[in-house]
Amino acid sequence: MGIEFQELLWLALSMLIAGGVTGLLAGLFGVGGGTVAVPVLYELFRYLGVPEDVLMPLSIGTSLAIIIPTSIRSYRAHLARGAVDTSLLKAWAVPVVAGVIAGSVIARYAPAELFKFVFIVVAGVSAIRLLFGKDSWKLADQLPGKLAIRFCGLIIGVLSSLMGIGGGQLSNLFMTFYNRPIHQAVATSSGLGILISIPGALGYIYAGWPRAAQFPDVAALQPPLALGYVSLLGFFLVIPTSILAAPVGVKLAHSLSKRKLEVAFGVFLLLICLRFLISVIY
Repeated sequence: MGIEFQELLWLALSMLIAGGVTGLLAGLFGVGGGTVAVPVLYELFRYLGVPEDVLMPLSIGTSLAIIIPTSIRSYRAHLARGAVDTSLLKAWAVPVVAGVIAGSVIARYAPAELFKFVFIVVAGVSAIRLLFGKDSWKLADQLPGKLAIRFCGLIIGVLSSLMGIGGGQLSNLFMTFYNRPIHQAVATSSGLGILISIPGALGYIYAGWPRAAQFPDVAALQPPLALGYVSLLGFFLVIPTSILAAPVGVKLAHSLSKRKLEVAFGVFLLLICLRFLISVIY
């Protein structure tokens, strides 16, 4: 019993530290979703001995759960300012949720390498845009037709659920490529985070439920510490410390120029891509 208590204590302490690191980086780079949380949780769970087969989906499922309260709070604030494109959000609602459900089903059967590959591709594209992108990079001055919008929503839902993000990176890219203001893109993305995180977290509980029985010795996967691929300990402990640490990152961010922040975040994403690529190869 003593060993079990020590293991639980170490797991809880690790989650608090992970939350602090996530909040610091989120405040520094102006993101609050899985782009930061997933790699931090990945390294934490790996250090705690979670098997490689379930390491990435556990990180992603926990990240999606963590995004839920922050997405709701962010969306309400943006909505109050009138910055959300509600018509686009309504057009995306059904296809995005359908994409998230499809992604959750894929997560139940997909090999570990698939999650890393999706993260590498999407984060890599974002990094290239941050490092080399220009304001002139756009596809058109107006959004495409409804069918194209819904198809993009479906793809955003699938990819976001396989990355553990709230969809902000993908929807921001989509909207800015079609000449929408970045503030409107960010505001609308906050609503997208709700559409993705809630069904996504539930989907990862479903996807990971039978896997916990295959690893009875891994405490981080077992109830009541986890439900499927969602670490409840991570959910309850990462959020408070990330909220406390975020202002420190924000303060640091304000000491840097916009371009320096873009370069720093771009380099951060490339390093994460490289880390996952190496783990796939070796």
